[in-house]
Amino acid sequence: MTQVNTSRAMSPEAIAEVEREAQRKIKQRYWLVISLRLAILVIILGGWELSATMQWIDPFFFSQPSLIVIQIYDWIMEGTSQGPLWVQVMVTLEETVLGFLIGSVAGIIAGIALGRNKLMSDVFSLYIQIANSIPRVVLGSIFVIALGLGMASKVALAVVMVFFVVFGNAFQGVREADRYMIANAQILGASRRQVTTAVVIPSALSWILASLHVSFGFALVGAVVGEFLGSKQGIGLLISTAQGAFNASGVFAAMIVLAVVALLADYLLTSLEKRLLKWRPAAF
Repeated sequence: MTQVNTSRAMSPEAIAEVEREAQRKIKQRYWLVISLRLAILVIILGGWELSATMQWIDPFFFSQPSLIVIQIYDWIMEGTSQGPLWVQVMVTLEETVLGFLIGSVAGIIAGIALGRNKLMSDVFSLYIQIANSIPRVVLGSIFVIALGLGMASKVALAVVMVFFVVFGNAFQGVREADRYMIANAQILGASRRQVTTAVVIPSALSWILASLHVSFGFALVGAVVGEFLGSKQGIGLLISTAQGAFNASGVFAAMIVLAVVALLADYLLTSLEKRLLKWRPAAF
């Protein structure tokens, strides 16, 4: 029996109608997702506000959305006890970005170097496991003692938080590179450096970029924890000050500011990933 080619049997008008229907369903699903997200947010915030108003929960300990909004508004209009809010955000963001960049570059270089060199990998693997097993947040106290209350201690903690995440993904990405492609490149006369730059690194790029999404959050955590342990400015100091004053609204307000910063950074990293991985098929 001969199979009928449906694409040839359908007229151009019918194909266009099918495409329009598919686009309509995609838009419907998009707006459904947005609506459900907004509904969940309204339910959570509304329930929180109602529970605090009705005294089902104690607003002194758990605050409420309206008080958090007022706190953020006061910080924007009148500033914080440490100075303008935007200064605190910029200080934390600067520490985060520096720690993220240094930790990412170091992690990528170390991951690729050890992934491509079996001897170095065997020698350093034990030390890396030992260093990775240490709770990295604990190092914040050491950095504050050694580097002081300035930016250096926060950047150092952010670097440590980022390094092992990026290193692990870069190392694994190099090890997962297609051996047949590497062998073919070597047969064609490619040097070790050419194989690394033309085959191994592009193969590991997806692993590395995936780690950057997570590692920026770790860099932000490192900067904030460092500020919390001891600093002169920053969002971590805002949280510490609000905690010391039993100001739950201030703690939640600082958390929201951090969430906004993290979401903006994730959006920028996603845009960068799309530019660098244009060759990758779109996900459906």
